[in-house]
Amino acid sequence: MTDPDGTSYTEAYAASHGRFAVIPAAYVVLLRGDEVLLQLRRGTGYFDEYWACGAAGHVEQGESLLAAAVREAREELGVELDESALTVLTVMHRTGGAPHLAIEERIDVFFSATEWRGDPRPMEDKAAELGWFALDALPDPVVPHELAVLEALRDGRLGPITPYGF
Repeated sequence: MTDPDGTSYTEAYAASHGRFAVIPAAYVVLLRGDEVLLQLRRGTGYFDEYWACGAAGHVEQGESLLAAAVREAREELGVELDESALTVLTVMHRTGGAPHLAIEERIDVFFSATEWRGDPRPMEDKAAELGWFALDALPDPVVPHELAVLEALRDGRLGPITPYGF
């Protein structure tokens, strides 16, 4: 990316100007009554052996958040969702624990869905298993920033914006 003055927008440039490069991700929380579908992560190098939302992933270049959520649900769970079936739960502004790095700023959009086509099943090697859990009986451990959203959802205190790690 280039600024109007022709300066390349790099990590060094962003950091020296107090800016950050946002990395967007879409999370899909499948709900069945008071239960949520979670996957047990394995072999990814990121929170392996932790439970996580059924589907989640980075938004690809040229892709909308809604399209990313639909794609991730298909790729990770083998289910089809309509964009209109997605409800925004919260937008999490998150730092990855290294706030001095411009690239460690994240925007995670958590969607819920109560309607889909197909039976959820692990479609990728990164999920060792799937499980339905009551929101008041979540497994341990759950990826920390995802746990914050699930607990707030359970407790009825989930707001439109969720800061995390600041």
